[in-house]
Amino acid sequence: MYGVLSLNLINSMEQQRANTSLNEVSAPETQDVNLDCSLAGYDYSLPNELIAQNPVFPRDSSRLLVVNSPTTGIKTAPLHHIFRDLPDLLRANDLLVINDTKVIPARLYGHKSTGAEIEVLLLEERQYNCWLALVKPGKRFKLGAKIFFAPRRLEARTEQDCHPHPNRLTATVVETDTATGGRLLHFDVPEGKPLVEVLDQFGEIPLPPYITASTAADEQYQTVYAQKPGAIAAPTAGLHFSPELLSKLCDGGVNQGFITLHVGVGTFRPVEIEDVTNHQMHEEWISVPPATVEQIRATKAAGGRIIAVGTTVVRALEGAAQSGDLQAFCGKTDLFIHPGYQWRVIDGLITNFHLPRSSLLMLVSALIGRERLLNIYREAIASKYRFYSFGDAMLILPEGRGVIS
Repeated sequence: MYGVLSLNLINSMEQQRANTSLNEVSAPETQDVNLDCSLAGYDYSLPNELIAQNPVFPRDSSRLLVVNSPTTGIKTAPLHHIFRDLPDLLRANDLLVINDTKVIPARLYGHKSTGAEIEVLLLEERQYNCWLALVKPGKRFKLGAKIFFAPRRLEARTEQDCHPHPNRLTATVVETDTATGGRLLHFDVPEGKPLVEVLDQFGEIPLPPYITASTAADEQYQTVYAQKPGAIAAPTAGLHFSPELLSKLCDGGVNQGFITLHVGVGTFRPVEIEDVTNHQMHEEWISVPPATVEQIRATKAAGGRIIAVGTTVVRALEGAAQSGDLQAFCGKTDLFIHPGYQWRVIDGLITNFHLPRSSLLMLVSALIGRERLLNIYREAIASKYRFYSFGDAMLILPEGRGVIS
């Protein structure tokens, strides 16, 4: 494990990754070093100007880099498309599997009874109105401590803000969490409502820490098919889909199935141990419904292909298949996919460009090979693709899979 995870760590890891050098992964592999298992093998350098601060408009006008051959990235270059070209790249009877999670306004700003300001990032609901959260500053936030939150629309707070009020939230620290360094907060919600029903009044959508100069509206950090509140970050591969594109795909015989994975702290947690095979993923809640399982089975039986929209869908489907066969599943998964993983469900993948040294980079490497992926990233950087959450996308077609040594 990593020890204590704090909001400071989430921010500082971005600077650490920004300082990595592509030269570190360009040295020849030796018998003593297997870079597929080494944290240093997943470094690359990225110019700051390629970190997308805002999404493109319309959504489906983002660029799309296509991997359509097992030699892509080794002997041949990727193909360059626009995301709206997707109907021409997929086939009738293919199945897009989509994550219908919805980002909640999980970042809250409050204060203690002393007036000291507090920042809270909700992670997951453990019990009714009892949430695991990262608290900043949190080192001295002991059991029983209270945090007071005023609706964002209220003017500057007064002395009354430090006392219960019908239009205000109060949270009490009831437990500490050693795995995350967070706190378990019990919320006293006005009128006894579920916290998620009032978060729009008190919280804000938490953009990733590398997005520092965005003018994006909240809805631009939601997929157009977001339905089930619970995520603290968007499943970003899905941000490229517009209603018109989804309709065109459907008209072309490309079907759609849904899973839910509420993106949590595992998305932000850095891989810090040198032997990445020993990395422990933080659990995230998933739901793979029976209807989607049946769609997948029928698609495969008819010769269609399963195209995962994002790494969250990969984790959900492969996590639900850890018994050997895909089964309907509702619960938590800590599945960590890295090179050497034996695939069970997915055939292709739509994904964004990921942070160096991240578990997501390792997941994609398991599909096409680490060295190939870094070569493809070099091509994307040279071609000025936009990276990370608001950036461009990559399509790995089934015929483009394979780890070439």
